[in-house]
Amino acid sequence: MASATRAESRTADTRRITFYVALAVFAQESTWNFYDSRVPELLRDHIASAAVIGLIMGMDNLLGLFIQPYMGNRSDNTRTAWGRRIPYLAVMMPVGAALFLLIPHMTSLGWLILAIFLYALVMNSSKPISESLMPDFIEPARRSRANAVVKIASALTVIVAALVSLLLVDDHPKLAFAVPSGIMLVAVAVLVWRVRDNRSPAYQAALAEDEASAATGSRDTNVKVKFRTVISDLVFDSDRSRLLVIFAVFVFGGAWFSSRSLMTPYGVEVLGLSDGEAGGLTLPSGIVFILAAFPAALLAERFGRLRVMASGISILTAGMILGTVFQSPTMTVVALCLAAAGATGFMINALVVLWNLAPSSRVLGTYTGLYTVGWASGGFAGPALVGLAVDLTGWHLMLLHTAVLAVIAVALVIRVDRLRRASDNRESAE
Repeated sequence: MASATRAESRTADTRRITFYVALAVFAQESTWNFYDSRVPELLRDHIASAAVIGLIMGMDNLLGLFIQPYMGNRSDNTRTAWGRRIPYLAVMMPVGAALFLLIPHMTSLGWLILAIFLYALVMNSSKPISESLMPDFIEPARRSRANAVVKIASALTVIVAALVSLLLVDDHPKLAFAVPSGIMLVAVAVLVWRVRDNRSPAYQAALAEDEASAATGSRDTNVKVKFRTVISDLVFDSDRSRLLVIFAVFVFGGAWFSSRSLMTPYGVEVLGLSDGEAGGLTLPSGIVFILAAFPAALLAERFGRLRVMASGISILTAGMILGTVFQSPTMTVVALCLAAAGATGFMINALVVLWNLAPSSRVLGTYTGLYTVGWASGGFAGPALVGLAVDLTGWHLMLLHTAVLAVIAVALVIRVDRLRRASDNRESAE
């Protein structure tokens, strides 16, 4: 009876923290999605060049490559009465909301760019910290389903941004920015009120590691786990599993972003659609992604995360090949839906695998940032690489080029799976 009561309590705690992390991510992504839809229009009031606007809009991704690993590592090394994540979120989320609210009120280009830069800086800083709350609280076996809920919450923000645009932008363009800002302020208030980061199992484990290090005299407790130390351990470890996971994230990110960002010109050039019709090709697959996210987590817990990741990428590859063979609007939508269903297998579980491979609870935030580096780098390089292949072969093979990247990602995940199995076999033999 007592064990059943403890199990019920752990389940309730898991659901509670999953809700709070999902709320924080939902609030942050609500501002990001509205930012992506509205800020280009604000820039057009000052800048005629689409290339320059695109460059400014891509600045947040570039900042993320440097800021997110740094802030994840900084929060890992923080020790306060509030814990190591909440103090940062309590400050940065309200500041981010205020900066977001200021963006439409900037009347000159210089002030507008400054507001955009500061907003991107603050929000990139808070992103890995909020996401790292989940592995701090939730045991490794339950992280996939919790991450699925967070991904669903993130996906739903596209709908929120669309509704705000539909209902407010035309008549109240400046007031529209207040809605995502308000959501973020409510979320951080709930987070600070209800979440005690200093009580999380990972934070307590980190404190225990600090005390053990001090007791053995092996390290000064004032010395932090430096970012370069984490990178050195990652690169030079004889077990390449963690490094290969990051490479797989990079390659898969390239395939995923290629299939999304290049779909509109593909629809125009190959399928003969208008810009609007081509832009709507990915909408059904977005719904499929939301529906498939939680089942992907349950399958991972049943059959293993790496197996589900490899199977998911294989399904995405099959979708891309199907779309290449049958080039019609209907079959393209079917192919994209199949690809989205497969993509959940990877996207729900890859970060969880990386968290679970982390050598210590003291570096979970850093690993969250490293995942972002792989994902964002793939999102930058993948479409460029596939675009280059399209220049050489034509638009009709765009989906096939995307499939090639996916095959490489499958090979990397399979290699990680074999390494982990070999490692488990050695440990059992000992």
